Amino acid sequence: MGSERHVKLFRNGRNQAVRIPTEFELPGEDAVMRRKGDRLTIEPAERRTLLGVLAGLQPIEAEFPPIEDAPPDPVEI
Repeated sequence: MGSERHVKLFRNGRNQAVRIPTEFELPGEDAVMRRKGDRLTIEPAERRTLLGVLAGLQPIEAEFPPIEDAPPDPVEI
């Protein structure tokens, strides 16, 4: 690790919290926290795009009934 700083832990309601010093600020508004033993890692959350969400969807195996393609209703001009 390149930088290190001692920080204080505090309570925010029922949660334990830590203030992130300016030099360690993360971009965005979301982060991911992981625990490995006694070590916590906080990193910026990946920005989710619609294409990313759609790429992760599983195909639908159900068969759909045929849909009648009715002609449009006449429009008065």
